[in-house]
Amino acid sequence: MTAMKTVEDPRRYHPQFNSLNADIILVSSENTSYRVPSFTLRNTCNLFYGTSSSHDQVIEVDEKDTVLAKVLCLLCGLPSDHWESIDQVEDALEFAQRWDALGPMSVIRSSITAPLFLADPLRLYAIATRFGWDEEAQLASTHTLSLNLYDKEHRPKLERLTSQNLMTLLRLHRLRRNEFIRLLDNDPAFDGGNTVGAPCGPSCAEEVSHHLWRELKVRMFMEMDRRPRGDTLVGLEMEEWPEAIACWGAKCPGCNKVNYDKLATLRNIKECIDRLPVHI
Repeated sequence: MTAMKTVEDPRRYHPQFNSLNADIILVSSENTSYRVPSFTLRNTCNLFYGTSSSHDQVIEVDEKDTVLAKVLCLLCGLPSDHWESIDQVEDALEFAQRWDALGPMSVIRSSITAPLFLADPLRLYAIATRFGWDEEAQLASTHTLSLNLYDKEHRPKLERLTSQNLMTLLRLHRLRRNEFIRLLDNDPAFDGGNTVGAPCGPSCAEEVSHHLWRELKVRMFMEMDRRPRGDTLVGLEMEEWPEAIACWGAKCPGCNKVNYDKLATLRNIKECIDRLPVHI
């Protein structure tokens, strides 16, 4: 009798996708093979809907292992590692979109507002607006308020936005700045500093110049342009501004009374910031 030789499969299979019962073999751009049931692909990806397959049919996929394995795990309901970066998420979304795999896209959407991704709000905003995810886009726009969109470092990410989505985001930043200064100029809480030619008080007829308050308003306007979130206006950073130091230390030359109640003014400033729009 002639001994039968076992023919070994030369392919390198992903450990989670190596079942002989699966009849489709997907091969990544890194030459890793994935056995997947055709039934699963036909029922989870509209790209494969209605297609027939032969056993051990090989399909080459132009995706790296990190992306292909992630999407396949989502398709098959298998556990997978945490997302490594927002780049990986965006690649997975693009791949799932090409395969018309709505399930993985919905799962990714549910996790896209994790702290890892909120740390890069412009990228998150670009992804959310691209896929029409309004709630995620609003949340991302809120987190961009800590950024100065005019810094050169943000230009590459902003250039990825459509002109409409870019203008919507710029409008939010500009609206917060303009509405804030409008409140400082017109809210009754600041009438004392905005009134021209008013005396110090009932017992002092000395006319108080409010140029220091106006200079502080200009500095706050510039700060809101740089960081529309407004958190630096009522924080420790503001304490070191020359304009703030001069304003809070200003006194009437006649009776030596301080011109402005620092704590009350800061409280009113914060209330104004809290009234500003927070998302697109």
